[in-house]
Amino acid sequence: MASDARAYDIVVFGATGYTGKYTAEHITANLPTDLKWAVAGRSASKLSDLVQELRAINPDRLQPNIEVSQITREDLHGLAKKTKVLISTVGPYHLYGTPVVEACAANGTHYLDVTGETPWVYDIIHQYHDLAKSNGAIMIPQIGIESAPADLLTWLLVTHLRRTASLPTAEVIFSIFKVKGRPSGGTLATVMSIFDKYSPSYFAKTSKPYALCPVPPPKATNAQTKQTFFGKLTRSLFGARSVPDLGILTTSINGLTDRTLVYRSWGLFGSGSQYGPNFRFSPYTKASNFLQAILIHWAFQIGAIALLLKPVRWLMKKMVYAPGQGPTKEEAAKDTFVCKAIGEADTVATSRPRAMSTLEWNGSFYHLTGVFAAEAALTILRSHTTAHDLGGGILTPATLGQSYVDNLTKAGLGLQVESIK
Repeated sequence: MASDARAYDIVVFGATGYTGKYTAEHITANLPTDLKWAVAGRSASKLSDLVQELRAINPDRLQPNIEVSQITREDLHGLAKKTKVLISTVGPYHLYGTPVVEACAANGTHYLDVTGETPWVYDIIHQYHDLAKSNGAIMIPQIGIESAPADLLTWLLVTHLRRTASLPTAEVIFSIFKVKGRPSGGTLATVMSIFDKYSPSYFAKTSKPYALCPVPPPKATNAQTKQTFFGKLTRSLFGARSVPDLGILTTSINGLTDRTLVYRSWGLFGSGSQYGPNFRFSPYTKASNFLQAILIHWAFQIGAIALLLKPVRWLMKKMVYAPGQGPTKEEAAKDTFVCKAIGEADTVATSRPRAMSTLEWNGSFYHLTGVFAAEAALTILRSHTTAHDLGGGILTPATLGQSYVDNLTKAGLGLQVESIK
């Protein structure tokens, strides 16, 4: 377990990359000034340049040290032993992330990353969850824009319905409600390379709703079976769904990634008892009308099939940002990201209590990801959460609970939940 004797509270590994730099900038500008921290990566000169930039942002705070580390077992174990929390922004994670996870699990170092690579998360859970838990390491992948919003909004709804109605949750309908922005080179490189690493059958296996869940899935109720039979037929063809207070929804590009993480949270909280035995999570993207919903759905289906073809991936690599690059800060400042979710209580009563949770952010997606990671590190260091009660292991953003939500709100993220009719 990370001890007080360690040199650093936080190390940002990959700090000179696109997302890593946003993370370091948020720590510099917003986290407590008494934190001991370091920026880490392969290039001493690039790290030195970064530290000079950070000093200009906040000259009054304790500046980060520099740790040069290659992706070797010796370097990574040495780095992990020096810090209480390691934030890794070095992707694609299926190529570079596993040695970092192994080093942190073995040395009891808390770990955070911003992956959206579900097959890789499946692998590290099976390889390192038990080791991490035995050493008291809280390890949370997917704590960036994939898939922290879905996980946190779901947790807020489940908690709200328990507190206000004393009821479990029947369904959470999550929607990426408004999105404006462009992906970085690192994100696009991950999309391209992950199809080289994993077979379609492995994608199918690891993308099943309960693939990451720590307990067996519940048996479907008659209502769920009926909904699945008729719902799957319609939505597999058209992808559209109309939901009161959310409008017309369609297939979400993050849907498979979000669903597996949320169901892992379902299993971590009382083996499903906190969320409820009949809980369902349904992820979507907002559409303007039914025609647009159908077109988005089919574009997603065709795009997914196209990415299975090596020539298509080769061509796309020539057309996108290189890893480490992305939209300029001026361009990214115009980004917008809004998610909304509705939760319905699980009861036989005619009128079911409902609630809505909302997440709003104006600015770069990657700045938001840096905020998610940095504030999670602060929460682990200075709060007591469900993640601590669980004793560590490979967990989820939701296990950081209300303390994490409060820290994110203070950092400028709009997060709220309220009852609706």
